[in-house]
Amino acid sequence: MNREQDNKDDTDDEVVTHGWDAIDASLAPLYDNQKPEHFGTLVSHRLGGSDPLDGISVYRRDLPVPHWHYVTYGFTELYEKESDDPETSGYGFELTFRLKATDEEMTAPKWVLALLQNLARYVFKTGNVFNPGDWMTANGPIALDTGTKLCSMGFVADPELPPVDSPNGRFAFIQVVGLTVEEERAAKQWKTAQLLEVLLPHMPLWITDLHRSSLLDTEDVASQVKAGTERDGSSSGFLFTDVLAVQQRSRLLRSPVAEITVGARQVQELGALLALRLPFDRPFLLAGPDWRLSFEPGPQCAWQIDDNTMTVTMDADGAREFAQAVRPREGRYRLTGLPSLTWNVQPTLIRDANGDVVEKIG
Repeated sequence: MNREQDNKDDTDDEVVTHGWDAIDASLAPLYDNQKPEHFGTLVSHRLGGSDPLDGISVYRRDLPVPHWHYVTYGFTELYEKESDDPETSGYGFELTFRLKATDEEMTAPKWVLALLQNLARYVFKTGNVFNPGDWMTANGPIALDTGTKLCSMGFVADPELPPVDSPNGRFAFIQVVGLTVEEERAAKQWKTAQLLEVLLPHMPLWITDLHRSSLLDTEDVASQVKAGTERDGSSSGFLFTDVLAVQQRSRLLRSPVAEITVGARQVQELGALLALRLPFDRPFLLAGPDWRLSFEPGPQCAWQIDDNTMTVTMDADGAREFAQAVRPREGRYRLTGLPSLTWNVQPTLIRDANGDVVEKIG
C-alpha cells in the first residue's frame, strides 16, 4: 500500500463517492480537521489489484491513552451502488483497529495494514462476514517479530463510531481487538461479547497493546469469566480440526464398535466445550476434512453413523466424563457411558512456515 495515495484521486470528477464520503463524515466529529495518514492501493481491487481494500486511514489519538486508530475503506460500496441489496452497503461493515502508540512513533506501524488486508482477503474469498461477538485465531502472533502474546482476535462494535445510513445502504464499524491464546479460549468457552466487556476496564476503547500479558492473570477478570462461563455456558457450537477419522467394525451377534481418531491439540478444548454445551441443551459440531462429529444432548449416551457424519448423543454426566477422562496425550480412552467407542488421541505436530516441526502436543 502507498502512503498518502487516495484512490479517489484515480477517478475523474464525475465519479460518485457517496460511500467513501459517508466514512469520512463519520470520522469528522472525532477528529475535526486532523488529516490522517492514508494508505491507498497502487491499483484498486475493482481494477484488478491484489489488495481488496481501496485504502486505510490512520488517526493519532492522545486519550484515553496515546494510540493509533485505523479505519478501512473497501468492505462497503465506496462509489456507485452495485449490489442488489438496497438496505446494506457491500458487506455491511468497515473494520477499525486501535493500537497503543509509543512516544517514539512518528508514523503509524505498517503491520496493521497487512493484518486488515488479510482479513479482507478472507472475507472477499469466502463471503463470510464479521459481526460483533465473533472471534478468529491468527495462527500465530498478530504482529510478526514483535514477541507479542496476542495470537487471536475478537470483534466488537467500535465504541465511538455508530452505524451509518449511507446513500449506498447501512453499514457498521467493527473493531478488531488483539487477544491472547488464553483469552481466545475463554471467548470460545463463554461468549466473546461478554468477555470483551469484562476486559474493557483494563483496555479502554479496546485498544490493543502488543506488550501486555493475558488479562486472565488478573484476579477480578478471571473470577468474572469463571462465574459467567458457569452461569451461561458456551456460545461456540463449532470446532474444526485437521485430524478427525472414524472407523466402524461389525461384530457377530453383537452391536458394532467404533474408533474415533482426533488430535491432542483439540481434545482438551473439546472436553471443555462439551461440558459447557450439552448440559445447557446445546449441540456441538467437530468438523474435519473428511468426517463430521455431531454431539447432541440427550437423556442417555448413544452413537450412530450416517455417511461421513457420526452423531454422538451424551447426557450431562457423559460430557463431564469426557472432559475428565479423555486427555490431550497420545493413547486410547473409553467412557463408561459409551463402552463401544474408543477415542484414539494422536499427537499434534505444529509446523512453521517452512514445514518444520516446532512443537509436539501430546
